[in-house]
Amino acid sequence: MTRKKTAQQSVVVMTEMVLPNDTNTLHNLMGGKLMHWMDIVAAIAAQKHSNRIVVTASADSISFKHPIGLGNVVTLKAQVTRAFNSSMEVFIEVWAEDIPANKKIQTHRAFFTFVAVDQNGRPIEVPEVLPETPEEVELYEGALRRRQLRLVLAKRMDPKDAVELKSIFNLEEKNDKK
Repeated sequence: MTRKKTAQQSVVVMTEMVLPNDTNTLHNLMGGKLMHWMDIVAAIAAQKHSNRIVVTASADSISFKHPIGLGNVVTLKAQVTRAFNSSMEVFIEVWAEDIPANKKIQTHRAFFTFVAVDQNGRPIEVPEVLPETPEEVELYEGALRRRQLRLVLAKRMDPKDAVELKSIFNLEEKNDKK
């Protein structure tokens, strides 16, 4: 498959309002509800990139920087950062806006991985990603390290085979000294 798509072609922006049923006893958005919204926006981005049905393979690196209060407007932006054979990494950014107070802050960031599947539920090849902006290039270049880390943590890759991670942990130096 030689098809290629830009990262921008997968961008999805979703907006929600935090209602009483979405909150915990502190009147903040429940983490599970936010992760549900993140899964939806990321899945749509992966579908736009692959033009296929997609399934969530992993949700990782979710950072909860700031609580999101009752009545806030939540904006989620997702885009595919890199595609591998049948999997795609999706980057999600979340902002919370208190409209009456005229305040908007970035509250969360995350990386999810999706796999494109055919009508029988089997993985299917997806187009490559063409990053265009400096931020897209940075996300694209880091995606292989994040993928290898996910695979090592899931025990689906031997750490010594994670060549992209060796430079981070100076594994080559340590192995040379033994």
